Amino acid sequence: MPEDHFGERVAARYDDSELSDPAVVGPTVDFLAELAGDGAALELGIGTGRIALPLAQRGVRVHGIDLSEAMVARLRAKPGAEEIGVTIGDFATTTVDGRFTLAYLVFNTIMNLTTQVEQVACFRNVAAHLQPGGCFVIEVSVPRLQRLPPGETFQPFTVGPTRLGFDEYDVASQGLVSHHYALVDGHWEANSVPFRYVWPSELDLMAQLAGMTLRERWSGWRREPYTSESTKHVSVWEKPA
Repeated sequence: MPEDHFGERVAARYDDSELSDPAVVGPTVDFLAELAGDGAALELGIGTGRIALPLAQRGVRVHGIDLSEAMVARLRAKPGAEEIGVTIGDFATTTVDGRFTLAYLVFNTIMNLTTQVEQVACFRNVAAHLQPGGCFVIEVSVPRLQRLPPGETFQPFTVGPTRLGFDEYDVASQGLVSHHYALVDGHWEANSVPFRYVWPSELDLMAQLAGMTLRERWSGWRREPYTSESTKHVSVWEKPA
């Protein structure tokens, strides 16, 4: 089972990030609610319920899987959480009862599976949970290797007076480590999380191995066109009806 890098220290501050901004959450929930329709949704890496709670408020039945008990405890303390079922476990292999019209992974969570084997297993696990015609949605960054200076393996993504973050790439193993530094109560705190970056075409092949096909791909939740300049993609694969 993968190591849990989202313990209490991370969980306590997770909802304070820009990811919880209604301008970010709203379009995400709109997109997912449309796909879920009258069916149920399975969120892999449900965390603190940033997406699951507003999606449930839209009338979608949501069940989540997450490895971090600290993140789920934050979810459980929020209004409306009693409507959402959660299973603690590795979302690449953990199974739950029922069939779903939608499964989804947001904000790079697929990269928390740090081997190709685990990522392939995730697609197969999702396919087994989807009902015929159901969809699997992933939001993930496009690897930014072309933006790395020649010979460099480090790339900053946050630079500020109280926060510093940079990604450290290992091109040989298709891995990266995101290093985060935050000034908290006058002291710098550090946190490093390993990921495996993955290409859109590689995800398409994983879907094919799991019996699903690409239905649509966008560069954001508002269905902005996906181009060679896109820094992330929102992809939808469909299980045959």
